[in-house]
Amino acid sequence: MVDVCFYTEAINALCILGRALCSQPVSHIGSLSWLKETEEMKGIRGISQLSTRLFAAQAARKVEATGFQPQDVQVTKLLNGLVIASLENYSPASKIGVFIKAGCRYETPDNLGVTHLLRLASNLTTKGASAFKICRAIEAVGGSMSVTSSRENMVYTVDCLRDDVDTVMEFLINVTTAPEFRPWEVSTLTQRMNVEKAQAAQSPQTVVVEALHDVSYKNALCNSLYCPDHMVGKINSEHLHQFVQNNFTSARMALVGLGVDHDVLKQVGEQFLNIRGGAGTAGAAAQYYSRESRLQTSSSLVHSAMVSQSAAADSGEALAFSVLQHLLGAGPHVKRGSCVSSKLFQGVAKATADPFDVSAFNASYSDSGLFGIYTISQAAAAGDVIKAALAQVKAVADGGITAADLTQAKTQLKCHYLMYLETSEGLLEAMGSQALAQGSYHSAEEISKKIDNVSLTDVANAAKKFVTGKKSMVSHGNLIKTPFLDEL
Repeated sequence: MVDVCFYTEAINALCILGRALCSQPVSHIGSLSWLKETEEMKGIRGISQLSTRLFAAQAARKVEATGFQPQDVQVTKLLNGLVIASLENYSPASKIGVFIKAGCRYETPDNLGVTHLLRLASNLTTKGASAFKICRAIEAVGGSMSVTSSRENMVYTVDCLRDDVDTVMEFLINVTTAPEFRPWEVSTLTQRMNVEKAQAAQSPQTVVVEALHDVSYKNALCNSLYCPDHMVGKINSEHLHQFVQNNFTSARMALVGLGVDHDVLKQVGEQFLNIRGGAGTAGAAAQYYSRESRLQTSSSLVHSAMVSQSAAADSGEALAFSVLQHLLGAGPHVKRGSCVSSKLFQGVAKATADPFDVSAFNASYSDSGLFGIYTISQAAAAGDVIKAALAQVKAVADGGITAADLTQAKTQLKCHYLMYLETSEGLLEAMGSQALAQGSYHSAEEISKKIDNVSLTDVANAAKKFVTGKKSMVSHGNLIKTPFLDEL
């Protein structure tokens, strides 16, 4: 999935701590000029070596047991439908997010692009604080506020030190429950919207993925993360108020926190996030539709994506597609690597000597999904690269995989997921998306067991579903040698 993020980074205290620790041994060494004049300095090439040796000679200190015990994720669903999820990790920094089912899939033909404008309007004046106060107060405590959106959800996140949770929480609640959307403030966002649209247009990957959803669905998921050209400047305060009224309801929200007491979050949810009750406006179910789009440009590279419908995110079949993605190749596992171990790379390398890149594409949503291949190649070799990649998927569908291949793919998928949870951003996203969609949270151990249960037959069936399914295709670049969908 492609998300658009707007971050104001907090000060990284670890850098200051690191510099302090590195300078600590030097203060204990004494006069450097005296050390240089002694014979004992022979063989020592630097202070760092000396300090390391001195510390290595010390006896290891005994680790004192602390009263902090590892905690599990706690999830509570309130009577108003709001889901509260938290994890006490004893971190000095806290991260809190409000997850809302208010992505661009819930836009209508009358308000297309409203979620794009809503992202930009996150720091405008609310009923409880001015735009200046929000910015100034959060910066004063070294915190940050960000807004991200996907096709399904919108997420408001704040980061701060643990002692400042009350301060930033006030503004998080104001932004999500009491926006004013003053017309004169909203009108100033058009320029920023045009800048973001221009930046997105410079990224072929973004252009292809947005077009891919447009040709793959008739409604809902076909809506773009960016405001369409014909709606720029036409979305106003009334559109924003109406969208918030219909979608920012307690039953469509999840309040998630890291480094926060669960009871505190419950109290906040009960007192402040129950302004609008109910389930809100029901969104339309996504309808898959097979089409093709060819975007001719002067670029020497051709970006092509071919997909078919896969599975919804909460289905067991979705894990089979995830394993298949890593079996075929989900990108480099080594920084600046070339994915030489992936089946897609090995197959395409035999078809062309020109530079290329290829990976499996996998996107899962609440009621649908897309799976396929994404290729980047020289214009003259585009046809050979796409056909070679398709041949690799067909080989898997025909049973051309071994138990060792499956084990490797499962291991890569589990490692990818576990390392994703290592970051506070990834963990908060996992907790929030699961709490919002299912009202519960599945631990990493549970997810790993489910991955282990995927069989060779499951993966082969997933590949067959792609091979035999109706396909959608988007190509971008110099398409003189790029085949049409019906030619593949």
